[in-house]
Amino acid sequence: MKRPMTSRKSARAAAGILLALAIAGGPLAFGQSLDVPAKTWGLSFGNSKEFTGLRFNFRDSRVRRVTGVNVTFWQPAKNDEDSVIKGLSLGIMPGGGDVTGIQLGLLGVDGLKNLTGISIGLLGAGAGDDVTGINIGGLGVGAGENLRGINIGGLGVGAGEDMAGVNLGLLGAGAGKNVVGVTVGGLGAGAGKNMKGVGIGGLGVGAGKNMTGLLLGGFGAGAGENLKGIAIGGVGVGAGEKLVGLAVGGVGVGAPVVQGVMIGGIGVGGKSLTGAFLAGALIKVERHGRLSGFAASPVTLIKGSLNGLAIGIVNYAWSLEKGLQIGLVNIIRDNPKGRKVLPIFNTRF
Repeated sequence: MKRPMTSRKSARAAAGILLALAIAGGPLAFGQSLDVPAKTWGLSFGNSKEFTGLRFNFRDSRVRRVTGVNVTFWQPAKNDEDSVIKGLSLGIMPGGGDVTGIQLGLLGVDGLKNLTGISIGLLGAGAGDDVTGINIGGLGVGAGENLRGINIGGLGVGAGEDMAGVNLGLLGAGAGKNVVGVTVGGLGAGAGKNMKGVGIGGLGVGAGKNMTGLLLGGFGAGAGENLKGIAIGGVGVGAGEKLVGLAVGGVGVGAPVVQGVMIGGIGVGGKSLTGAFLAGALIKVERHGRLSGFAASPVTLIKGSLNGLAIGIVNYAWSLEKGLQIGLVNIIRDNPKGRKVLPIFNTRF
């Protein structure tokens, strides 16, 4: 019985691949290649420096430019950082200096400088400088400088400088400088400087300077300077300077300057509070501070002036500009004698 034609073709194809590997291994040591039909285009086996077409090599070294399909069996050498690779890159750990197109790595994708396009690596995908596009890493996705696009890392996603787009990390997602877009970290999400957009962290969300947008932290959400938007923290929400918008903290909410609607499971505090404030136990204004608006809590402790309405079991204010205290015990320290402490309500006389 004659062997089917398809079997013959498969055998020839397998033999061709084995031959290619054998040929590629030898020339690599000498920086040479076998190129058909021309030196710069067609089919290449080995470390061809400039080539367009289908190319096979064990490991790229000092390559200048490859356009087309580049199949490599190990990550590029460090001296390959000036190479430009465009098209489809395949292998155990494909990469190059500036890599553009679709990169698929059995272990990972390695951009010595930049990665642009779609990069998928079983372990990870990353570049020394910038990563742009859609990037998926079984363990992580990272960039030494900037990360932009849709990035998904099994453990984490990170950038040394700025990160923008949709970034999802099972453990965490963050950047050394600024983050813009949707950032989700199983444990945490953060930025060394500023964060804008949607930030979600299983434990917390934070920025070293400013945060703006929708922020959800399993334990907390906070900013070193200003926080603006909607912030929800399982334990608390806070800012080093100013908190503006809607904030809900399971235990507390606070900042030196607070503006908006703030709800604290136990307390809300600051020095300058403007808006509406609700707390399960205490609303506190620091000495020489001011509360303007509405406050409701079992205890309202205003060590400054009240301009608005305070409702509680015990209400205390050093002074009252305009407004009213309503509760069982109402104290206004600078009221005339005999009117400093009153039941039911107290106001300025």
